[in-house]
Amino acid sequence: MTTTLAPSGALTAQDRCDRCGAQAYVRVVLASGGELLFCAHHGRKYDEGLRKVAVDIQDESDRLDTTPGTAAPEER
Repeated sequence: MTTTLAPSGALTAQDRCDRCGAQAYVRVVLASGGELLFCAHHGRKYDEGLRKVAVDIQDESDRLDTTPGTAAPEER
């Protein structure tokens, strides 16, 4: 039996932090197959522990410096 991860798309404004509900910028894929979403703040706060259990971490927090003033059409 082999398992492969489906490629995850970019996080959007609809993706919310599992801890506080803010926009998610970090996606953590767990070995169990589940995933967790975190805002940049909580992604940094739990980074050390998440790295111990994560199969993959998708961190898009660098977008906070480059996000345009208006949302892209697919995020409206």
